[in-house]
Amino acid sequence: MTAPQITPTLLVTGATGNVGSRTVELLLAAGVRVRAAASSVESVRCRFGDRVEAVALDFTDPATWEHAYSGVHRMFLMRPPHLGKPKTQMLPSLEVAKAAGVEHIVLLSLQGAEHNKVVPHHALEVWLRESGLSWTFVRAAFFMQNLTTTHLTDVRDRNTIMVPAGDGATAFVDVHDVAAIATAALLTPEQHHNTAWTPTGPQALTYAEVAEILTDVLGRPISYPRPGLVRYARHARKVLGMPWGMVAVTSAIYTIARLGRAGGLTDDVLVMTGHDPGSFREFAEREAARWYAT
Repeated sequence: MTAPQITPTLLVTGATGNVGSRTVELLLAAGVRVRAAASSVESVRCRFGDRVEAVALDFTDPATWEHAYSGVHRMFLMRPPHLGKPKTQMLPSLEVAKAAGVEHIVLLSLQGAEHNKVVPHHALEVWLRESGLSWTFVRAAFFMQNLTTTHLTDVRDRNTIMVPAGDGATAFVDVHDVAAIATAALLTPEQHHNTAWTPTGPQALTYAEVAEILTDVLGRPISYPRPGLVRYARHARKVLGMPWGMVAVTSAIYTIARLGRAGGLTDDVLVMTGHDPGSFREFAEREAARWYAT
């Protein structure tokens, strides 16, 4: 008699975030068991109901680690934006995950992270390479959705884009495409063993061009004043309410764009999913309602 096949439990961290929530939905659609982790069980249940196993996971709180990692062999790893020191704030937890039996980790990383020691993703990539675990890096370009989350109020309430990217172009990518690649790596890890993917959109745009598209789609002028780092940091902290760690990380990311190193395009979305990546205009038209005051 053939033994029944056991369906693996896949852990998704950051499950209520942009990429995490979309990844959870795609995994559920594929018929697998999902353990969805966020800062609280309540936030997960509010988002997914009883369709997932909801757990609380805090990378800085050892009391949450054992339950989150027990019985998990594959996991999607997203660095919480407020954790800017992964060596002390995340790696101890990941060592516990490894000891608990996690075998393959799909890391949501950042385009160019392999060459940029300033961004926290670099340290996570280095650890994974040396960990003995199987890994997949999803080095995503800048999310289009950051303009409907982190910078939502700037566009919606102030009709402006306040980022210190200068005139550098950015290869914006839709979170839907990033999640599709992460899901594929989780479902078939043997096909993505120790592989890095860099999902981007179909074109690199400056923020001046982004402002032009938003102006056209929303029917009102959206400006891009090209703030410097100091002006951006002050705005991010006092107006957007970012913690200093996140201000530092985002400043580093936008500096990459300012230096002209964020515009590289790939065909990874097409190769991995079989469809072309979504464009920024398509995203803006789909999400336009988010930028209107309620």
